[in-house]
Amino acid sequence: QVQLVESGGGLVQAGDSLSLSCAASGLTFNNYAMGWFRQAPGKEREFVAAINWSGSTTYYADSVKGRFTISRDNAKNTVSLQMNSLKPEDTAIYYCAADLGRPRATPNYDYWGQGTQVTVSS
Repeated sequence: QVQLVESGGGLVQAGDSLSLSCAASGLTFNNYAMGWFRQAPGKEREFVAAINWSGSTTYYADSVKGRFTISRDNAKNTVSLQMNSLKPEDTAIYYCAADLGRPRATPNYDYWGQGTQVTVSS
């Protein structure tokens, strides 16, 4: 049974940093591309960042480029999202996702976590 469990969300002020982590189990982690998506109230789920199986290639939404960094540790079966210079518009539930294909911005990944709330106050 595949499980993706996010952690690290919370309430921060604008300009602060936060690091999210996603622990994967039940799959051969280094076979999977990983992605982070987010969904704000009343909005559709949107792409944030993605990383290929080895960590050599990363992709970012324009809205987070230069502020967020995705990374992975295949020895620990984890993927992380370091978020700096947070803005109120970053407030959302953040989800990690895993897919056997290439990392991509479309949300048709094979597996999803339950999400972790990030709230950025102004």
